[in-house]
Amino acid sequence: MKRNIKMKDISDGRLYGPDDMVRAGCDDCAGCSKCCHVVGDTIKLDPYDVYRLVSGLHVSFEVLLQDRIELHVVDGIIRPNLKMDEKKNACTFLNDYGRCTIHELRPGFCRMFPLGRYFENGGFKYFLQIHECYREMRRLVRVRKFIDTPDLEANTVFVNHWHDFLEALEDNLAGLSPEENSQLNLYLLKTFYVTPYDETKDFYAQFEERLAESRKALAL
Repeated sequence: MKRNIKMKDISDGRLYGPDDMVRAGCDDCAGCSKCCHVVGDTIKLDPYDVYRLVSGLHVSFEVLLQDRIELHVVDGIIRPNLKMDEKKNACTFLNDYGRCTIHELRPGFCRMFPLGRYFENGGFKYFLQIHECYREMRRLVRVRKFIDTPDLEANTVFVNHWHDFLEALEDNLAGLSPEENSQLNLYLLKTFYVTPYDETKDFYAQFEERLAESRKALAL
């Protein structure tokens, strides 16, 4: 999801690598869950996020679509996002005590918050969003530890490849008819989200196979 903003308006002016220290530690939020409220459809899910939810909760993508996630168009591409509870205007995975019920499986966006990704020159670094978190006194923590993603290096490669793929897709959407666009989005949903991944095998290797097949099929 592209954001047309100036970095100086939303960050502390620094870019961070995985082994840098950043003032983002919130001591497990200490009961605060404001960042899980009133976020609309902004918590986008990539294929790895959905894989974690499907495998961790032992449900299918279709079951998640019933009441936990939903689909929205982002830059011309249909993508899943966490769904908000309409009555509470909060994430459907947030319990009555304001705690995340899928903390171990939480999406990449949630793991990073209040960090964001800044893509440049074929890669990305993290930046601290200074206006997003309500906790004023945050401690210094290493980015790698804060994000808490297994095999962060492999995940970083995945994030870059997925980002580059979406960018290439967006560049090719303008010439498509509405029917062609619909067919493309159905293909993407089936390839990267609906079709189950083999949980006995490495996710990233399976993703790369699907990515290579999709680039070939779509001439990207």
